[in-house]
Amino acid sequence: MDLAHSPQDEAFRQEVRDWLRTELSGDFAGVRGRGGSGSEHEAYEERLAWDRHMAAHGWTCIGWPEEHGGRGLSLTRQVIFHEEYARADGPARVNHLGEELLGPTLIAFGTQEQKDRFLPKIRAVEELWCQGYSEPGAGSDLAAVSTRARLERATDPGRPDQWVIDGQKVWTSLAHLADWCFVVARTEPGSTRHAGLSYLLVPMRQDGVDVRPINQLTGTSEFNEVFFDGARTDASLVVGTPGDGWKVAMATLGFERGVSTLGQQIGFARELETVVTLARHTGAIDDPAIQDRITRAHMGLEVIRLNALRMLAGSQGPEASIAKLLWGTWHRNLGELAMEVAGASSLTVQEPPYELDAFQRLFLFSRADTIYGGSNEIQRNIIAERVLGLPK
Repeated sequence: MDLAHSPQDEAFRQEVRDWLRTELSGDFAGVRGRGGSGSEHEAYEERLAWDRHMAAHGWTCIGWPEEHGGRGLSLTRQVIFHEEYARADGPARVNHLGEELLGPTLIAFGTQEQKDRFLPKIRAVEELWCQGYSEPGAGSDLAAVSTRARLERATDPGRPDQWVIDGQKVWTSLAHLADWCFVVARTEPGSTRHAGLSYLLVPMRQDGVDVRPINQLTGTSEFNEVFFDGARTDASLVVGTPGDGWKVAMATLGFERGVSTLGQQIGFARELETVVTLARHTGAIDDPAIQDRITRAHMGLEVIRLNALRMLAGSQGPEASIAKLLWGTWHRNLGELAMEVAGASSLTVQEPPYELDAFQRLFLFSRADTIYGGSNEIQRNIIAERVLGLPK
């Protein structure tokens, strides 16, 4: 990717910067920096209003083609937007799963009816989505899913055929807030592994869906268990061909590693600077070992950024495979560094209700970074087998 931006791109950067500076003040000043991993409970209604405000001004789904309601921005300008959003300390987006994952999946694989039905409401932030992938026995090994769906033919000519879904999903982010879920389910009896799976769009607000929060180390509950017990969705709401859901599911994961990763790294850089500030305050900055770890953290962040740029440039090397391993490990290590520079105070909390501070929350939640989205162990296996060609 050419790191030199044209004058037109820099003018676009200034447009984004000016809009965010103006809008993240006044009524929306309180949402700056709110939400995000470990803090998704913060200012939810206000962040939802912010997302809808962005939609009303054309700042959602900016990379979608114009014919699907987006702005059709180039990859370079999408990167610029996400970088400036992070620099402006914009709040965590409540519509990420719909906008960044499902929307592009529907554009690539959905029927025209599905696009017409769902894309406008995603763009306007009128319907929220969650992702029904992981199961108790199928986390990083997604091909082991056991949730099943069978096609039930309608007896009433005026009603559509329906998929009937039974099974359990786990670690389902924001399921308690979502209107819909894209679910990977086994639809071909007797099938195993990657074969016989389908990618279904399932309404969450029905009697056959039970959402149970999972309490995390941070004391919050943004993850959930989701039980499907005779849940239903119309037969037409399968994305792609029935039985070929693995291909669609993998495409969704590809979109997950998109341009927003550059904004993520701006956020990481801000977190690192807060740790450096803390080190100066506690005096830990004078410790040569701490200085070395801070230097390595800066270097690691630059490696992550350059790897992401190569990945977005369409490199055919291992960049996409190693991205998750790099940033997950880096962020976990930053949490450990934060605790070390905080010293003994990192082991205590304030008076009731015993809220964690930002550094404690970073340390505790970042333990999950090397697990969700494919654990470090699974990522290393993928790199070894698929990139380096080593035997299983």
